[in-house]
Amino acid sequence: MNVEEKFTPQTWPELPERQTLDGKNKFIGFWLFLGGETVLFASLFATYLALKDKVPDDSHYLAKDLFSLPLVFVMTMLLLTSSLTSVYAIYHMRNFHFKKMQAWFFITVLLGAGFLALEIYEFNHYVHEFHHTFRSSAFGSAYYTLVGTHGAHVLFGLGWITALLLRNAKRGLNLYNAPKFYVASLYWHFIDVVWVFIFTVVYLMGKVG
Repeated sequence: MNVEEKFTPQTWPELPERQTLDGKNKFIGFWLFLGGETVLFASLFATYLALKDKVPDDSHYLAKDLFSLPLVFVMTMLLLTSSLTSVYAIYHMRNFHFKKMQAWFFITVLLGAGFLALEIYEFNHYVHEFHHTFRSSAFGSAYYTLVGTHGAHVLFGLGWITALLLRNAKRGLNLYNAPKFYVASLYWHFIDVVWVFIFTVVYLMGKVG
């Protein structure tokens, strides 16, 4: 199909993100990229598990002393809800409802920004209230590296989706940008899956010792 072709809801293909060779190539590139990202986070999780109890002495805080599960639960709900709203965005993209897709992606960005704001607040709280910093212990270094790397990925995802929305605000949907929106949503789901593991391994396991 011609990417410049003008479509209507009746002529729009069922899976627009897979209708062109360019779109299919984006999937291949994304899965290769995702493989590298999975190795990265697996390494960070392994490092954290090895160092989570490594503090210089009893005067330094451990995970069970630091973490506030109510705050982390709110952060988790924000990020998981943002994953759902991105699903709605892709649903409307596949049904050629550009304005509705924009709206749901905008809500996704707002929820992701809320998560990031709470994460920054969390880090600031640990540093100023508990003097738990990147350099205070091996546990601190491992924690901030793992959770901070995920936060950087959230920030990148927010920038990615926002750039797509701004760049295509007046173009509408076509077979050139549909795969871009779809791959961005897949990346966002990956971020959410990684956070589920962080919530379980870092926070839940940390609180129970």
